[in-house]
Amino acid sequence: MNSYDNGKSEDALGVALLNWVSVAFLAYLLFCAVGLIEVGFETLSSTKIDLIMQFATNPVAGVLVGVLATALVQSSSAITAVLVGMVAGGLPLSIAIPVVIGANFGTTITNSIVSLGFARNKADLKRAFAAATVHDAFNLLCLFIFLGLQISFGVLEKLTAVLAYQIDSLGIYGEASFIPGALQAITHPFVAKIQKLTSSFSPEASGAILCLIGLALIVFSMSMIGQLLRSLLVGKARRVAQAIVGKNLWSGIGSGLGATMLLQSSSSTTSFVIPLAASGAVSTKGIYPFTIGANIGTCITAILAAFAVVGDQTEALELALVHLSYNVFGALIILAVSPLRYLPVRLAEKLADVIGTNVFAIIAYIICVFLVIPAAGIWIFSS
Repeated sequence: MNSYDNGKSEDALGVALLNWVSVAFLAYLLFCAVGLIEVGFETLSSTKIDLIMQFATNPVAGVLVGVLATALVQSSSAITAVLVGMVAGGLPLSIAIPVVIGANFGTTITNSIVSLGFARNKADLKRAFAAATVHDAFNLLCLFIFLGLQISFGVLEKLTAVLAYQIDSLGIYGEASFIPGALQAITHPFVAKIQKLTSSFSPEASGAILCLIGLALIVFSMSMIGQLLRSLLVGKARRVAQAIVGKNLWSGIGSGLGATMLLQSSSSTTSFVIPLAASGAVSTKGIYPFTIGANIGTCITAILAAFAVVGDQTEALELALVHLSYNVFGALIILAVSPLRYLPVRLAEKLADVIGTNVFAIIAYIICVFLVIPAAGIWIFSS
C-alpha cells in the first residue's frame, strides 16, 4: 500500500472517529433533553397540567395525537422519548400509553413517502407501495388489538408494572443503581444551567420553554444520530438485511431487529429494503418479518431515555416497557393466530392493487391517513 492509500485510510479513520464522538455527544444531548422535559413538565402549574390531562383523557384522542405528532416529526423514538420525560414529570401513565400506541403507527409514514421514489415505473411503484404499507397494516392491526384491551382492562399498564418490578429487583434500575445515577450526574449540570436561564419567567412560561427546548433537542439529536449512524453503519446493516430478508420468518425478524438497533430508526431500516421489493428481488411477504423486527428494535431509545430521568423513575421505565411490550406481544399474537399471521401482507397487497400505480392516489392516502384524519379526530374527540 503506497503513502497515498495510507493517507486516505488515516483520513477515513479520523472521520469515522469524529463521527462516533459526535454520536456520543448527541446521545448526551438526548439524555439532557429528557431531563429538561421532565423538569419543565414539573414546573408547569397544576392548572396547565390539568388542561393537558383534560385534552388527552380520551384515549382515542391520545392515539390520534401520537399518530399526528409522529407523522410530523417522522420518529416514534423521538415522541416516546418526550413522553418518558413527561411521565417522569407527572403525566399519568394512562394518558401517555395511547399516545405511544399512536406513535407506533405514525412512524410508518416514511415508508410510503419512500415508495414514491419509484413513480417512474408503475410495476415498481406498486411493489414498493405494498412493501411500505405492510408496515401500516401490521401496526394498525396491533393498534386494534391492544387499544381495546388497554381501555377495558389496562392490560399494558398491568403487564409493564410486573416487568418493571422484576427489573427493579435486579438492581439495574432505580435510585440506588449505577447507570441512572451516572447519567443523572453528567446531565444535571446542563439541565440546571438551562433551568437557571429560564428562572426569570413565570413558572408556566419557564416550564413551557424547558419542554420546548427539550423537544427541539430530542428531534435534533435523534435526527443527527440517525444520519451519522447511517453513514457509519448503513453499509453493514444493508448487507445483513439483504442477506437475510426474505429467507424465513425468524431470520427476517432478527435482521430487522438488529439493523434497527444499529441505526436507531425503524423508518430508516424498513426504507432501505423497499428498493428490494420494488425490483422484485423480495416479495411483500418476504419484507414483512423484517418490518416486525424493526418495530421491536426501535424501542431501545425509550428504554435508554428512561435511565436519564430523575423524578418518577418507575413510571418512566414502565412507559418505555409499554413501547417494547406492545410491539413484542403484538408480534407474538399476530404470528400465533393463523388467520392474522399474514393478514397485513394481504391488506397491503390489496391496497396496492387499488391505488399502488397512481402517484396522486398514494399522496392522497398519505395526507388523509397520517394528517387529515388524525387532526380531525383530535378536534372531534377532544371537543
